[in-house]
Amino acid sequence: MNRWSTVALVAALGVGLAGAQPVTVDPAIAPYTKKRNVSGNLNAIGSDTMNNLMTLWAEAFRKHHPAVRIQVEGKGSSTAPAALIAGTAQLGPMSREMKDSEVDAIVAKYGFEPTAIVTALDVLAVYVHKDNPLRSLSLPELDAIFSKTRRLGFPRDLTTWGQLGLGGEWATKPISLYGRNAASGTYGYFKDHALGGGDFKDTVKEQPGSASVVQGISEDRYGIGYSGIGYVTTGVKALALAKKAGDKAYTPNYEDALSKAYPLSRPLYIYVVQDPRKPVDPLVEEFLHFVLSRQGQEIVIKDGYLPLTGAMVQAERAKLAR
Repeated sequence: MNRWSTVALVAALGVGLAGAQPVTVDPAIAPYTKKRNVSGNLNAIGSDTMNNLMTLWAEAFRKHHPAVRIQVEGKGSSTAPAALIAGTAQLGPMSREMKDSEVDAIVAKYGFEPTAIVTALDVLAVYVHKDNPLRSLSLPELDAIFSKTRRLGFPRDLTTWGQLGLGGEWATKPISLYGRNAASGTYGYFKDHALGGGDFKDTVKEQPGSASVVQGISEDRYGIGYSGIGYVTTGVKALALAKKAGDKAYTPNYEDALSKAYPLSRPLYIYVVQDPRKPVDPLVEEFLHFVLSRQGQEIVIKDGYLPLTGAMVQAERAKLAR
């Protein structure tokens, strides 16, 4: 692992990491320089998790290209493939990989697969109220809290905080569940990686956005939920997670995201429909060139997410080099 992966997530994000140091952009990532002046309309439809990030990128990009008009719509990752197929968006932000069926639908329409550009890193955090004394969970425990199928093998359903070892006022209090709706890439990622593809309990309070999940938990002393680390507030705290009981639990920080030791680490994508036999659309290429620049990755940090390394940026830029 290179030396830039050793910094930890900013303590100010509220994750509660002792001695955490600020995340910085890899100095190997070059500053943004225009390849060309561009103008026109650029539409992004997809991930709610990336909604604010896309807006910040758009605002900063327009300072360099004021003749560009950018519209961002974040209603969930599942809306991105449909928008790319319909031609209503050139950019499809997604907080998960496209499903095979979504890729197949794009191939059926255009004759080639979409191009996935990794733009940032995220850790899907499991949040509890700031006053909750719990510090960590294993994935099987998390599955038993949120899922009625318990595919990760925990032997019993978990419905009270006392079952997780909390005493006093917490012992008999029911666990209050918060999550996302099925259109969300965060919902799909959590279902696949934390529930083993199992079914959510009917008692999960589905929220329309990531911020709503965090807000709900901050107002519910006995709440627990999941959301991207960029939505953390002072009213909640993120738990350390272990892959199985008895394993070391890892906090949602930069080092553990890059090494994938933290079990719910994920890339954030922008999908584009680009014919591999033709040059990349100049407006799309220029925007992605900005996202993959030093300024673009500084915005990633500003929004509470984790920047790419220089090697990652080089690999993503190679996808645009036609």
